[in-house]
Amino acid sequence: MGATLEVVFKNRYRTFLRAVIVYCYVLLFIYAASSKLFEFEIFRVQLAQSPLLSAYAEGISLLVPGLEIAIALFLLIPRYQTLALYASFTLMVFFTAYIYIILHYSDFIPCSCGGVLEQLSWTQHLLFNIGFIILAALAVLVVKLVGYKKKLFLLVFLFVFGVSFMVVLFVFSEKKMHRNNGFQRILPHHPATETNKIDIRYDSYYIAGTHEDSIYLGNGTAPLHMLTVHKTQLDTTEHTITLPYSHTIYRDLTSKFIDGVFYMMDGTVPVIYKGYEGTYTATHPLTIEDSFIRALPLNDTIFAVRVFDPVTGGNILGQLSIDAPTTVTLHPSLLEAQGDPFFDTDGLLLFNRQLQKIIYVYFYRNEFVVIDRDFSLDYRGRTIDTISKSQLDVRTISSKNEKKLGANPTFVHLQAATYGRYLFIVSDRVGKYESEKILEQASIIDVYDLETSYYAFSFYLYHPGLKKLKELSVEESQLTALVDHFLITYALKTSRYTPIE
Repeated sequence: MGATLEVVFKNRYRTFLRAVIVYCYVLLFIYAASSKLFEFEIFRVQLAQSPLLSAYAEGISLLVPGLEIAIALFLLIPRYQTLALYASFTLMVFFTAYIYIILHYSDFIPCSCGGVLEQLSWTQHLLFNIGFIILAALAVLVVKLVGYKKKLFLLVFLFVFGVSFMVVLFVFSEKKMHRNNGFQRILPHHPATETNKIDIRYDSYYIAGTHEDSIYLGNGTAPLHMLTVHKTQLDTTEHTITLPYSHTIYRDLTSKFIDGVFYMMDGTVPVIYKGYEGTYTATHPLTIEDSFIRALPLNDTIFAVRVFDPVTGGNILGQLSIDAPTTVTLHPSLLEAQGDPFFDTDGLLLFNRQLQKIIYVYFYRNEFVVIDRDFSLDYRGRTIDTISKSQLDVRTISSKNEKKLGANPTFVHLQAATYGRYLFIVSDRVGKYESEKILEQASIIDVYDLETSYYAFSFYLYHPGLKKLKELSVEESQLTALVDHFLITYALKTSRYTPIE
């Protein structure tokens, strides 16, 4: 009789323990699913930002809460309770493996889940999930000891399957993100933090260059005016540049400052003046035979230039040497037109001094060109935007033999900067799951690894209450931006960005 009571007591104890575990799971899954559904847009955006699940965010955002509700319902039906416990065990293995991969193998850690669980750190969340995995296994094994080995083998199999599945998902997700991101951005936590903000009073300034502790700003409306901003002391100094020929009429005079040397250039004259820091007097006028649209100093005597080709009506990149005699060598195959030869190839000309690469970023399509220092093509890269063909309305004015862009051309890339192995591109086209409201308070920066040609990550550059970002430059871990009539500096800090290796 005593033995019988002991068996009954043990059976009741096991049944009670299993019931407690079952109801804990029911509460967990119902709560978790409800949190996701009530804040569905936030949940979907968080998935889209995940380095492991972003490529599958659309389907998973519906699948996960659906599975959680279904499993919770089956847990309440005695006939299907054991099957539901196996499903609960497997789902928690998925979640736990996901967190472990994020913590140990991901380049950045995205946002956590919503609700109360959001208050847990990722490590605490990992321990929480491991505890529920143990509870699910205990609930399967505790009721009947019959078939114990079979149950244990099945649990081990489900555990290995769950971990393996997440590893495979991670590998293929990374490959898919690199191959075709579907315009879903990877957004690490706060990679850009504002450090200083200086009122420069006018919005006509542009970044002419940087040298040591100073940022040099040229002025579009007063081309002989230069403003020097000290990076740490935050004071400004105004300079007036003196040119040797005051009677010359300029239409597009711009300045560039490189390593203590400044250049004043106007491709319509055409002429390039050269001067040195401290004097701000151009004493080395260099007469150029051929006009140019843009010129970018590569060193003291070599420039990358963009010129107009009167034969094709398009843009051509070339090398300008100011050694006597002055020579221009054109490379017409570097830029490729898909439509109108001029507007379709319009873009930004950059030089990466660390990699010694010339970079051309197209305005109206998702492409950039990386060119070696000898002007040979390195490769053509693609950005994450989906516009691969320019969407332009080009109109011809026959009476003036001119072509003009129609209203509202679609800009894919607005501005760009480069440093180290990275290319920073400004876009105002929101990606999948992003709200257009972000453009009211921030600029979107997409970052690409020039050595792999892959998209690296994106971030929001916040400047609430101000106009759109006009221009940016990057030097090591500092980003400098011109926004409205402010010069703002940001510190870049994320594991996905390594400025100097």
